[in-house]
Amino acid sequence: MARISDEMKYLCSMLGDEVRTWPNVTSKSMFGMLGYYRSGAVFAALPVTRAIGSANGIIFKLKTMSEAQTDRASRDLRLGTGTNIKAQKWHSFEVHSEDDLRDALWWLVQAYESAR
Repeated sequence: MARISDEMKYLCSMLGDEVRTWPNVTSKSMFGMLGYYRSGAVFAALPVTRAIGSANGIIFKLKTMSEAQTDRASRDLRLGTGTNIKAQKWHSFEVHSEDDLRDALWWLVQAYESAR
């Protein structure tokens, strides 16, 4: 697991502040990250001190991808599926600056909705 920069800590803190305001969301520490749950179902993990794969990656879980999500994913180079997490339907998204937060949040909303 890669150590994250102070900037990534700040960016993930901002994402986490937003996600925690959503209905039925709880969080729990896990392996240097914070796991986010909707009514007990995990849907995302944001780095606190360490990240899975890239030091700039967040991860989220989608049960299935709709055609629109698949199309969007195919056009966004920041989105990936790590081979070690693909079987569990986890995806990664690269966050390099505040400019990436809007799209990161979009994917987190998709994962939140998928966790119903």
